[in-house]
Amino acid sequence: MSKIKRGVLFIVILAVFLLASSVGMECYVVHQLNGEVTGRNRPFAALTVEPEDTLDLLVAGDSESYNSVSTMRLWDDKGITTYDCGQGAQRIPETYYMLKHAFKKQSPKIVILETNTLFRDIGAVKSTQEILTQAGQYYLPVFRYHNLWKTVVDEPEMHTNYKGFVIRDEVDPYEGKPDYMKKKKKCETMPEYVKVYLEKIEELCEKNNAQLLLVSMPSPKNWNHKRHAEIQKYADGKGITYLDLNKKVEELGLNWTEDTQDKGDHLNVYGAEKVTSYLGNYLEENYELEDHRNDPTYEAWNQLAEQYKQNLARIKGKIEVAKETGVGK
Repeated sequence: MSKIKRGVLFIVILAVFLLASSVGMECYVVHQLNGEVTGRNRPFAALTVEPEDTLDLLVAGDSESYNSVSTMRLWDDKGITTYDCGQGAQRIPETYYMLKHAFKKQSPKIVILETNTLFRDIGAVKSTQEILTQAGQYYLPVFRYHNLWKTVVDEPEMHTNYKGFVIRDEVDPYEGKPDYMKKKKKCETMPEYVKVYLEKIEELCEKNNAQLLLVSMPSPKNWNHKRHAEIQKYADGKGITYLDLNKKVEELGLNWTEDTQDKGDHLNVYGAEKVTSYLGNYLEENYELEDHRNDPTYEAWNQLAEQYKQNLARIKGKIEVAKETGVGK
C-alpha cells in the first residue's frame, strides 16, 4: 500500500473514530449526566437535555446576560420560557455556535443578544484560534467534552441553577459617576470579526424564524455612550431592534448602592429582578409570546419557580434579620 493510501486510510479511520466518540459523548451527557456539566460547557450540555421546542426565549452573551435576566421571574410574571445561555467573557464565535446548538432542538421566538460581548477585541490571531476551536467543538463534541472526567471530581456548584440564572445576593455598591451615559461625539468601533459573526447570528435567527433583539444590560463599569452609539448605528442600519437599559436606570428603579454585586460590573438578584420585570412588560407589549403557566406540559417550570421564590424569600429574610440585629449575613 502506498504512503498516500495509508495516509488517506488513517484520516478516514480517525474521522470515524472522532464521529463515533462525539456521538457517544453526547449520549453520555444526556442519559448519564442529565446535562449536569460544570464549568464553561454547562450551558451547551444543559440545552441538550431541555425538552424539544419548549423554549420561547434565549438570552446569549457574556456574564452581563446571565446576571441580568431572571428566568423564573419572567416565567412567574409572564409565563415565558427562557434560558440564559451566556458564559463568562463569552466571545462572539462562541455565541454563534451556542445558538446554532440550541436551534437543533429549540424554536425560540426571540433571541436576546447582550451587547457587551460585541466589544471583546482579542486580536487577529486569538480570534482565528477561537473561531477554529468553536467550529471544531460544535461539529465534534468529543473535543468540547474531552475533560468531562472533571465533572466527577469537581466540587459541586454552591448555587441552584434556574435555567441558566443563579441567585447572587452579594451587594457591593457602585460609587462612580452617575452620568456614565453622558453623550459623546464619537463611537467605539466593534472589531471586524465581531461584525462578521453578528451577521451570521442575524442569518441564523432569520433561518430559524427567531427575532433578534439587541439589549445592553445596565452596567456602569462596562457601558458608555460611545458603545451605545455604535450599536444604535449598527441596529438602525440593519433594521434590528435595540434596547439600551442603561438609558432607563431611573425607569427601572435601579439603586446602584443596592443592586450591583461588584461595584457596577454586574447586577445582583435585586437588580436582575427589576430589569426582568421591565423586560417582561416590554416583551409582552412588542412581541407575541404565549403564556404557558396554566399548561400542564410546563408544570416543572411552576415547581422550579416556586423553589426560586422560596429561596429568594429566605435570603431576603436573613438580610432583614441582619439589619435588625446588626449582625452580618
